[in-house]
Amino acid sequence: MALGGNPIFNGKNFRGATQAPPVPQAQYGQNPYGQQYGQAPGRAPGQVMDAQGGWMAQQQNMTHDQLQQMYNQPAAGPAETGRMTFDDVIIKTAACLGVLIAGAAVTLFVSMSLASLLMIVGALGGFVLALVNTFKKQPSPALILAYAGLEGLFLGGLTRVLDTMYPGVGLQAVVGTLSVFAVTLLLFKSGKVRATPKAMKFFLIAMVGYALFSVVNLVMMMTGLTSEPFGLRSGIIGVAIGILAIGLAAFSLVMDFTSIDEGVRNGAPERFSWTAAFGLTVTLVWLYVEIIRLLAILRGDE
Repeated sequence: MALGGNPIFNGKNFRGATQAPPVPQAQYGQNPYGQQYGQAPGRAPGQVMDAQGGWMAQQQNMTHDQLQQMYNQPAAGPAETGRMTFDDVIIKTAACLGVLIAGAAVTLFVSMSLASLLMIVGALGGFVLALVNTFKKQPSPALILAYAGLEGLFLGGLTRVLDTMYPGVGLQAVVGTLSVFAVTLLLFKSGKVRATPKAMKFFLIAMVGYALFSVVNLVMMMTGLTSEPFGLRSGIIGVAIGILAIGLAAFSLVMDFTSIDEGVRNGAPERFSWTAAFGLTVTLVWLYVEIIRLLAILRGDE
């Protein structure tokens, strides 16, 4: 598991679901599971033998063609056994993004003042639901989709405000986000990019530094210590910080892909595909915000 990345995938619920339970230890000569050979949990040996005898009798009553058809059937896959698959993650991520786009579309059909209000409501509500979904023991599809809808209001309002100031940045940000996502996925699938321990250490250090800078910048903007629209993130410094932030978001996608891959390979329950979709949505929202902010900074310096 790519520890140190997206807290949604590093939570004990998702991480515990993707790890096999430890094999119990026992003294030499004893069965670690405390059962005799051929004995099922909670059953006496006689009950197991009765079940086996019944199955053998059922086979004897079947024709040769019926037996051959039964043995020729493919083994049950992850979908049939209630395990998470890549298709599950793709479908649920598409559902989250669909709700997000619908929320963003709402801000296009209201006044600018209402769009700005919806942006604030979406930002605050999305932040609260992000915390709730992150620490919730079991994933809730309704809460995850509600988060996506609120983030749609936030991104839609933000895009409309910035696109009014710098026409065209909204479409450029969408194209940029999809491009970074596609390139990152291709590089991950080809094995050229991996969440190695050395890369994880660099990511963790860079994230702590970036978070500290963001807090200081926010405080200075709120207290009026800087009059720039983006605070300290202006000029060449703002461009450098923006490129760093986009790189961190892209590498966070790599860690998300790693966690999802391990979840599928280790047989995580199907319900955790909602957790995977939620984690990807959070990272994509972050990536979009960083790209549109960088574009706005570049346009503002023209």
